[in-house]
Amino acid sequence: MTYHIAVDIGASSGRLVLGQLVDGRLQLAELHRFSNGFTEQDGSCFWDMDYLLDEIIKGLHQAKLRGIHECTLGIDTWAVDYVLLDAEGKRMNEVYAYRDRRTDGVMEEVAKQLPPHKVYAKTGIQQLPFNTLYQLYAHDQEELKAADQILLVPDYLYYRLGGRKMNEATNASTTQLLNLATRDFDAELLEFLGLRREQFAPLTEPGEELGFLSAELVEQYDLPECRLICVATHDTASAVLGVPAQKDRSSAYLSSGTWSLLGVELDHPLNDSRAMAANYTNEWGAYGTYRFLKNIMGLWLIQEVRRLDGERYSFAELAEQAADCAAFRSLIPCNHPRFLKPGDMIQEIRQACLESGQPVPQTAGELARCIFDSLALSYCSYLAELEDLTGDCIEVLQIVGGGANNSLLCQLTADVTGREVLAGPTESTALGNLAVQMIEAGRMADIHEARQIISQSFAIPSYLPQPVPQLAELLIRWEQLQPGANVHNT
Repeated sequence: MTYHIAVDIGASSGRLVLGQLVDGRLQLAELHRFSNGFTEQDGSCFWDMDYLLDEIIKGLHQAKLRGIHECTLGIDTWAVDYVLLDAEGKRMNEVYAYRDRRTDGVMEEVAKQLPPHKVYAKTGIQQLPFNTLYQLYAHDQEELKAADQILLVPDYLYYRLGGRKMNEATNASTTQLLNLATRDFDAELLEFLGLRREQFAPLTEPGEELGFLSAELVEQYDLPECRLICVATHDTASAVLGVPAQKDRSSAYLSSGTWSLLGVELDHPLNDSRAMAANYTNEWGAYGTYRFLKNIMGLWLIQEVRRLDGERYSFAELAEQAADCAAFRSLIPCNHPRFLKPGDMIQEIRQACLESGQPVPQTAGELARCIFDSLALSYCSYLAELEDLTGDCIEVLQIVGGGANNSLLCQLTADVTGREVLAGPTESTALGNLAVQMIEAGRMADIHEARQIISQSFAIPSYLPQPVPQLAELLIRWEQLQPGANVHNT
């Protein structure tokens, strides 16, 4: 039996997932799950990298206890955040989290020196506040000059496990430093930041072998012997790889988690002036693709409401309470910057409703209903925009990730978009991670076969659109709430 393990770490949680191909179907088993989140120290936000490494090791030890002695291993995480290494390969400092406020106002300051249209033409990446370009601009310049290497978070985790330094391409594209034409770090942007190309490890494509888990870790913690495979280390890139195949129907994907990523997979970037004006991004995908997508605030909104409410209710219970509340009573423009990192999400939502003359949601269910209604309408607006930019008529919306479990949100989305919604698989990120490992190992021929196997391995619920009373008036009301602001995912 051949074993493959996906390390999938998001902004709020992480897990190690075991994948096996049995009789032509993918089977998954969760080995270990752990919480994640940034901590605040002296007014700054940081990730605990040592904690993440410890949790990976705990998960691998669980694999060994299950009788797994050999496996492949791939890692995906969120994007844009980076680690500085000194000449001895040691981490120089704590790792800033993308929600840290040091980048407040930086995008506007950089725009005075680097014309945004020029940066977009080079990179195809949207101009938004916590891209690595702006984080590096805000970083202490002496520290940056002293850094021997700059690795993104999943690259660093691979390095600590196996010793090889790299910059994986799908994640590196989110830095806003890669040139679409040269397919390397852009010399002018590096010069602007006072950085050297040699401070970044070679770009590595998904599917490359990176060596083995260090013998020292294997012996010290009683771990399986793991062959490390470079996967699409940006979790969104892995999630898109895990979207099941569609036959004879045009589709868009919606990766629904802390962030909602709505887009299509292209074989070329779309970085013209219209795409820039609409604030779409061209993140690199695996196997020569590009993820042309819109970033929407996502389930971060309900995660924060639940946290501030003392986690009295599960997400499923909040959805049940929301289903009992009046539809489209109160709406918020999800992508307004005010919801990116407010001190109190509940108060921010209530204040937004008050300012716009709408009923103010009071209960947890009313707050959840406001969020789900607003997200569904956001998907409707941006789906129409996506069709206009690509020239394609989208027939099916495929929702993957945790949001696929929310039947209320899935049905609302089908209703307001007027399209069939296919919900699942929930584990698309882990599946995309595992697919790259299995292709490298020769268990699958290519990503097309991988997606076909995924579609055959999991039940995918379908939501057909139901009539929405006075939908035209609702959409007009929705558009009147929009300030034209946009946000970025990680």
